[in-house]
Amino acid sequence: MDNPNFQDFFTCGFLCGRIDKEWYRGDVMKFDLFEKAKENIIVVAHRGACGGNIPCNTLTAYEIALMQGADMIEVDVSRSKDDKLFLFHPRMEEDHFNKKMNFKRMKYENIAKERYVNYDNAVTQFGVSLFDDFLEQFKGRCFINIDKFWDNPEMIYRAIKRHNMLDQVLVKSKLSSAIIKTVEDFCPDVAFMPVVRDSHPYHEELMKRNINYVGAEVLFEKDDSYMANSEFIEKMHADGKLVWVNSIIYDYTQQLAGGHSDDTAFTVSRDYGWGWLAERGYDMIQTDWALMLIDYLKSTDMYYKK
Repeated sequence: MDNPNFQDFFTCGFLCGRIDKEWYRGDVMKFDLFEKAKENIIVVAHRGACGGNIPCNTLTAYEIALMQGADMIEVDVSRSKDDKLFLFHPRMEEDHFNKKMNFKRMKYENIAKERYVNYDNAVTQFGVSLFDDFLEQFKGRCFINIDKFWDNPEMIYRAIKRHNMLDQVLVKSKLSSAIIKTVEDFCPDVAFMPVVRDSHPYHEELMKRNINYVGAEVLFEKDDSYMANSEFIEKMHADGKLVWVNSIIYDYTQQLAGGHSDDTAFTVSRDYGWGWLAERGYDMIQTDWALMLIDYLKSTDMYYKK
């Protein structure tokens, strides 16, 4: 692995066998999204669990997310000038490294030397990690959602297959006819979810195509949106599909779930922020506060399915 002197401390513990077995999910797991969704609401940790001095999209952030009980971790994947895949949200170099850089134009050996800054803009010990290292570390341990899949679909798909992790991985993308054709032609066996806002016009077509279409990620700004209607969710379930909703906030002026969010869970009430989503029947909730969401769902008897 690159830069051993700066490896995430959880990574080092994992590789050296020093991770606490109480929370390390080392046993062989069977990965079936539909079976898991029958057991409990699938909680997705957005970019891991970050805060304080721990940056997002680092191996440590993902280890912490599993410590908090997340069922799935969401990861952003970027590509260097010399065709190395690594964990990072594209176009956010200045935000996370406090430097004007463009990783797409840099070789990975130079990218790997850079260090994230924390919330106070102090340099941390954390750098980016190779996608292959990430896959190997979390193989057999949790579900994985790969965001930014569409930026490098062939390379990402080949890496998933190389690590024999197809059963663990879910990919998502906005939809077009070209994307549907590419998925069908190149990676029809990967679990795929379209990202749709306010309506889902491709549902019937996707049902007929040679695609491992498992459900949809829905976005909506108002409670009366069709995506927030129990009729839509029940139809998706009747067709054997799952529905993903977001309580995360990128920009509070652009709501992803009608104002029911991590923010309103704390500023209004957890019932309004999280409970509303759980009661609607969504199968998967992506959050920046996995531990507190899981605690809330368990305390209200909404985590486990009846």
